[in-house]
Amino acid sequence: MKNLLLGCSAALALTAGTAMADGHANLLFAPGEDDRFNWESYEALKETQLNGEQVTVFGPWLGPDQETVENVLAYFAAATGADVKYTGSDSFEQQIVIDAEAGSAPNVSVFPQPGLASDMARRGFLSALGDETAAWVRDNYAAGESWVDLGTYTGADGSDELYGFFFKVDVKSLVWYSPENFEDAGYEVPETLEDLKALTDQIVADGDTPWCIGLGSGGATGWPATDWVEDMMLRTQPPEVYDAWVANEIPFDDPKVVAAIEEFGAFARNDDYVAGGAGVVASTDFRDSPKGLFSSPPQCYLHKQASFIPAFFPEGTEVGADADADFFYFPAYAGKDLGSPVLGAGTLFAITNDSPAARALMEFLKSPIAHEVWMAQNGFLTPHKGVNTDVYATDALKSMGGILLDATTFRFDGSDLMPGGVGAGTFWTGMVDYAGGKDAAAVASDIQSSWEALK
Repeated sequence: MKNLLLGCSAALALTAGTAMADGHANLLFAPGEDDRFNWESYEALKETQLNGEQVTVFGPWLGPDQETVENVLAYFAAATGADVKYTGSDSFEQQIVIDAEAGSAPNVSVFPQPGLASDMARRGFLSALGDETAAWVRDNYAAGESWVDLGTYTGADGSDELYGFFFKVDVKSLVWYSPENFEDAGYEVPETLEDLKALTDQIVADGDTPWCIGLGSGGATGWPATDWVEDMMLRTQPPEVYDAWVANEIPFDDPKVVAAIEEFGAFARNDDYVAGGAGVVASTDFRDSPKGLFSSPPQCYLHKQASFIPAFFPEGTEVGADADADFFYFPAYAGKDLGSPVLGAGTLFAITNDSPAARALMEFLKSPIAHEVWMAQNGFLTPHKGVNTDVYATDALKSMGGILLDATTFRFDGSDLMPGGVGAGTFWTGMVDYAGGKDAAAVASDIQSSWEALK
């Protein structure tokens, strides 16, 4: 649910593949004409010649998203002479399994989350990317070890290897606010979680309400709270504990998890902290909850949500430091020495039908130009340390990209890695119960019981 909100088009169709021929006529940005781009990395691609060799790519992007990724793949085709064919589907997760089982998988597949890729690696449907690629990711991605861990799975032979290369990332660890409201009230952006809590109390002391929080989302009601809990896990525990929680190697009702739930509750269950009072948190639609930032006078000053939320701001709202709305990194505790963890999501590329052209395409994804061409369009963030961040299409994207580059740890949305009955089921409903007043330990115990029932 959450990744759908963050990413793909909702068009209900399987598109016909689009082939990208060589030549510069089809390139969105002419090589050499804009010195913001790393054209050296584009020229280096020409050392690999694949004239006429086809490489097929299958992924979740449709509509405008498909056009955007095709604009990127066109540079690989132009430089190498390869015949690149991308196909998108809103049923990617189901179709790629069918194709793999039938022996007709594309060369490269784009997975919206690691869970399915991990399962396919275990079944022998993915080809390992090798130690050299793992080393490259460690050296060239911010929080590189995190990205290696997220793309490393157990193969059919029982050994752990890198199978997934993350390309296109979303950030969830964001707090939204109105710069004008902050300026009028004399508030400053907090740099630590201690500062954020102090600001929350200061807003209350000034006679106002700090937070707008809403968990409503139809049949998916409750999911916004899972992001809060996941972020709090990363801010109160080492990443290894987060990983063990997501894998149920420690139970959901472990005191560390219960404490993270209560960290969320310290904000969401305090009547003084939440617009409308704590009693409306569960029933307020998440799409409506940020609107209090823009009322006059403001109903709230702070709203925690992922990078997609401006789509639900009032029409005409501009995002930026001098605009109607802006955001800051949801900070970590200075006193816990856990670095700067970032929660998010993203897509990973994997080889599902090995060939020299498929390997060459994965090498292309390491090049700065592959990232920069998408950065200059829209809806793309990267932890690649070698790109020119001035290429980002907007200042907001550049700022989000900066948060990724400053991250010491990156972790994927935990509920999306849990079994569906938990991550998209009892975790959601449990957070609604908790927001409504149920004891955190009791909620966590219920969720753990549901997990055990699935085993």
